[in-house]
Amino acid sequence: MPVRNTIASEASPARPTISIHALGVACGLAAGVWLGAAEAPTKLVNSGLSPYAISLCMVAGVFTARWTFPTLLKGTSYVISDLLSKKHLIVWALLAGALWAVANTLTVFAIRDVGLAIAFPLWNANSLVGIFWGWLLFGELRGANRNTIARVLIGAVGIVIAAVLLGFSTIHGATSGHHAVQGILAAGGASLLWGTMYVPYRKAYLSGMNPLSFVTAFTVGELGTVLALVLFLDGGTRAPVFHSAQVRPMLFWLFLGGFVWVVGDLFQQFAVKYLGIGRGIPLSNTNQLWGLAWGALVFGELVNASTVQRGMVISGSAVMILGAVVISSAIAGQPEHSSALDVLRKDCARYGMDYAKVAAAYGGEEASGTNDRRRWWDYLIVAAAVGVFVRLATWAAVPPIAMNLHWLPLLGVVLIVSLSACTWALWKTTKLS
Repeated sequence: MPVRNTIASEASPARPTISIHALGVACGLAAGVWLGAAEAPTKLVNSGLSPYAISLCMVAGVFTARWTFPTLLKGTSYVISDLLSKKHLIVWALLAGALWAVANTLTVFAIRDVGLAIAFPLWNANSLVGIFWGWLLFGELRGANRNTIARVLIGAVGIVIAAVLLGFSTIHGATSGHHAVQGILAAGGASLLWGTMYVPYRKAYLSGMNPLSFVTAFTVGELGTVLALVLFLDGGTRAPVFHSAQVRPMLFWLFLGGFVWVVGDLFQQFAVKYLGIGRGIPLSNTNQLWGLAWGALVFGELVNASTVQRGMVISGSAVMILGAVVISSAIAGQPEHSSALDVLRKDCARYGMDYAKVAAAYGGEEASGTNDRRRWWDYLIVAAAVGVFVRLATWAAVPPIAMNLHWLPLLGVVLIVSLSACTWALWKTTKLS
């Protein structure tokens, strides 16, 4: 939720190059573009790899990228200092990473059973879970006027209707009922976990932590969890992902998927920081539109669908997007700002933090005296990450699945433009704080 104007007088002078609310909206939309593209590599489950193997390889790419971006943008000295100044949040970051890892594995099962174009809208019902937690724990919507509450509720109901419509079209479409039910349950589980995952996010940002620092600890939790899933549920040390010759040619694509996901998730975290859970998640859930574009245009998922099934998919997607737009247009008023600040004050008192500094960081102001100077090892970390991708690229092979390559350049341009525009806006307004 936007609080910058509220706390400006308490914490720092205003410098509204771009309003914080508009910045949060831009981050949410950019997150949708990148998160939508990130799931495309999971189509590799059609090549025989288990969902656990797919998830582990993607998370390994996520791990590589999550350490690289903070190092490149702020430097390890800044990240470590930020983490150590808020040690109580490290365990929350690890928990969020664990929730993400399990949810991501469930999405691979969902894509395998019901397809990318169908699974996306179902797990994007996580916005409903997020709205509930935002209201219960962080004061979102408390004190809001009737118009604001109505917009949020109408948007939430629209998302539920869309999820039901898309689930119905899956069961009665080309996919067999047994696998469709499994896919729907997997997507629903991912929705629940991803909606809950934002609780640690929001708690961290109410304590003034930079999203770039949060994801550095977050990635340790997600990699450890997905590795445990492989060891306990996919054959242990004998799991095919560690020994199969077919894995190596696919590693580049899965690492690339993890890399793309990190970009989207960073934008999503800035959206949650500046808009709140109930508004930030629906905006990032426009990834459903981009997931549909990748699934339908590149992978041809709707080629053999019936007219009725296509109509349900398109209608459900449109309803879900409209629901997200309605929710995100519900701008928080002064009473709701006050509720958020009350939560912030309580956290500052509980953990002995300086309210003025935390409020400034929460509103996008960098604290004075922060050290974001790059060290020699920062460049070494970035070089190592680039080296990993270059090495994997030498092993890469075109995945043995049908793809329409004519759409790839256009979708790639959309990715680059959204990345450039939103990064510039973040830097211009908050210096990536």
